[in-house]
Amino acid sequence: MTSNCIAQDTVEISPRFRRTIEERIERLEGDAERDEAQVERLQDDDHIRRQMRLVAMQRFEALRMRLFLDRARVRLPRPMIAL
Repeated sequence: MTSNCIAQDTVEISPRFRRTIEERIERLEGDAERDEAQVERLQDDDHIRRQMRLVAMQRFEALRMRLFLDRARVRLPRPMIAL
């Protein structure tokens, strides 16, 4: 299977799973903001570099999850009554 095939596939997810991913994105973005604000307090260049790398990874993961949600479609709930 090629990466083009994978990138174009639509994934079906439950509403609950979508909310979980959205909450995780919010946490990652909030953590990135707080971690970046801490850089002002750091003095060691190596520590600053590691902190900024952490921030970049948090933002990258949030973006990756957003792209996943853009491709995903929410599964409709099953009917409660058999037809």
